[in-house]
Amino acid sequence: MALFVLSLLLLSSFSAIPFTSADSGMIGINYGRIANNLPAPEKVVELLKSQGINRVKLYDTDKSVLTALANSGIKVVVSLPNENLAAAAADQSYTDNWVQENVKKYMPATDIEAIAVGNEVFVDPRNTTTYLVPAMKNVQSSLVKFNLDKSIKISSPIALSALASSYPPSAGSFKPDLIEPVIKPMLDLLSKTSSHLMVNAYPFFAYAANADKISLDYALFKENAGNVDSGNGLKYTNLLDAQIDAVFAAMAAVGFNDVKLVVTETGWPSAGDENEIGAGSANAAAYNGGLVKRVLTGNGTPLKPKEPLDVYLFALFNENQKTGPTSERNYGLFYPNENKVYDVPFSVKSAPVSDSKEKVPVKTPSHVGQTWCVANGGTTKEKLQEALDYACGEGGADCRPIQQGATCYDPESLEAHASYAFNSYYQKNARGVGTCDFGGAAYVVSQPPKYGKCEFPTTEH
Repeated sequence: MALFVLSLLLLSSFSAIPFTSADSGMIGINYGRIANNLPAPEKVVELLKSQGINRVKLYDTDKSVLTALANSGIKVVVSLPNENLAAAAADQSYTDNWVQENVKKYMPATDIEAIAVGNEVFVDPRNTTTYLVPAMKNVQSSLVKFNLDKSIKISSPIALSALASSYPPSAGSFKPDLIEPVIKPMLDLLSKTSSHLMVNAYPFFAYAANADKISLDYALFKENAGNVDSGNGLKYTNLLDAQIDAVFAAMAAVGFNDVKLVVTETGWPSAGDENEIGAGSANAAAYNGGLVKRVLTGNGTPLKPKEPLDVYLFALFNENQKTGPTSERNYGLFYPNENKVYDVPFSVKSAPVSDSKEKVPVKTPSHVGQTWCVANGGTTKEKLQEALDYACGEGGADCRPIQQGATCYDPESLEAHASYAFNSYYQKNARGVGTCDFGGAAYVVSQPPKYGKCEFPTTEH
């Protein structure tokens, strides 16, 4: 993610790739790893599954991560890093070997559905822009060679700083110096391969730079008066839609109306420096929560209303080794200990994996607004037992259902029993702030926990 994106920022069907459902978009997440304290990849896969997230984007092709994702039911976007672009552009034998060793070798167990060739290349200080399209063409030729081109698509995420104009959205245009050398040939390749343009879009940057002109509610998907595009009369109720339509307008301006778009990064930092206006956990929760709701309720943008909006949230974890302002280390939805930084209601449980080309997110309206407390599986057994003893003793939780022979004794596992006890304590305390922590041994979820046939009560029962 470029630190200096100056203005604006769920997945449609990458042709044969089942990125989308018929009437609502998809949510995926970016799994960045610029940190020295993250859980093992196997634990991360379990975390993704527990949250109902079945699409993940990586920034490389790390062996341990791709191996952990095998047979998980999670679809994966891998990346060829910017530092590899020159070699990939120069020689197809390089991309043949790269695809063989970093993609083909892990399939079909690991379900790789797209390759991001580079990332925000136009703002890469190594000046790799001239290598981008030749590298993409060589990767595509290698996919064809190995008969993977029907199942795997290629693209390259662009930052919104590639636009010369983004307001109003209908006046969206690319920077003139990029159009002939790289934008047109890239869009031509995407069009011919039925691939999507990947876009990294951050309303946070636009708001932080223009807080005197942009309504915070407009940036955070909250109720607001909206903005009417003076060019075409379309009304926008949130900044992300406006940013996306500016990219659509820019593509149309250079003759490409048929290329679809996927937002490969978007997010909001839960902390920032003093001059990073708008950074904070409440705004981050509002942005990501509003975004999830907006994506899963279907409908595209005002300019493309029939094309569902597909998004990868940035990011899975706070990454403590990222450089730059404080915000860069605080985009995660989770801390490295797998506790939530704030609660985002992922009403996005995935349908069972089948041979179907479309994976439709199952929404559970009956649970809207309800939350439960469960044990953190990454905590030590000693810590879980100590917290369980407290909840059932001094804490006053109702632990009768987890006694031997009672309704929630099965499954007989410490995590299941602790989850029941923690939830009982949490509900008895009216789901108050701080009542689902137990020293990091528990966290809040917005989907009913599943442990055998046990039903977890809520305060509404």
